[in-house]
Amino acid sequence: MLLGEYEHTLDTKGRLAMPAKLREALGNKFIITKGLDGCLFVYDLEQWQQLEAKLAALPMSRKTARDFTRFLFGGACEGECDKQGRVLLPANLRRHANLTKDAVIVGVGNRAEIWDAQKWQEYNEGNADDVNELAEQLADLGI
Repeated sequence: MLLGEYEHTLDTKGRLAMPAKLREALGNKFIITKGLDGCLFVYDLEQWQQLEAKLAALPMSRKTARDFTRFLFGGACEGECDKQGRVLLPANLRRHANLTKDAVIVGVGNRAEIWDAQKWQEYNEGNADDVNELAEQLADLGI
């Protein structure tokens, strides 16, 4: 399980240090792709394969299925940390998440998310009031 919030800085080559706890959970190789809300999603290979199977089962006759599959797979790459624990984030993924310098890596259960630090702060400030409402909605679902 991926948990926690970690602040790191991208170097000039677009490399980001992955926290040791998350590296252990993700394994030697993992998948990085465009995420929702303007961040990047990071999956271990097992979680990625499960997601891949679910998407493969969707009817390709539905435009939403085709669009989301293109979005997720078209932006995906295999990540691997170097000896210093850094992963190279390709330019297209850095652009998607507006990553230039300061980043926040967040463990959210079955995946990690990589956010531009300013955008993460804005997201949290903008959703502070929504958390109580969201909790009420989830309570209705038995969570």
